[in-house]
Amino acid sequence: MEHEQYEKLFPHLWRFALSIARHEQEANDLVQEAWLRALNNENVWTLAHHQQKAWFFKTMKRLLIDERRKRKRDTPYEPTQHETFFPSFNPFDNMEMMELLGSLPEVQQTIVFQKFWLGFSSEEIGRQLSLPASTVRSKLRTALAKLRKQM
Repeated sequence: MEHEQYEKLFPHLWRFALSIARHEQEANDLVQEAWLRALNNENVWTLAHHQQKAWFFKTMKRLLIDERRKRKRDTPYEPTQHETFFPSFNPFDNMEMMELLGSLPEVQQTIVFQKFWLGFSSEEIGRQLSLPASTVRSKLRTALAKLRKQM
């Protein structure tokens, strides 16, 4: 059962993990750690497929934020050659955006992730969340307005 689930979910999990981590090894670690947490949480396996994916996405997002916070705390900052030539480049921009997204309600987080990180259309998101596409677009507009206010 778990092997079948893994085969079914892995492409989605991998694509999402790579999109937020931007490094293959870190993406592998995120997928592996999220899978281990799912194996220890029996409730995950009773969820519908789209709810399982949402659980994995949220878990990986939180794992990444925790890891980056830890790394930021543990490592003294030294600008790299790339940052010297491109002073506006900030490797933690993605993490800061993840923290901002964490302040949104769960449904809005899911919609923003699926729209901008996974490239899903409002119709696809609506099917997964059992919402009309127009409601998805409305919730997306509301979420983006909240994010703009926080920035």
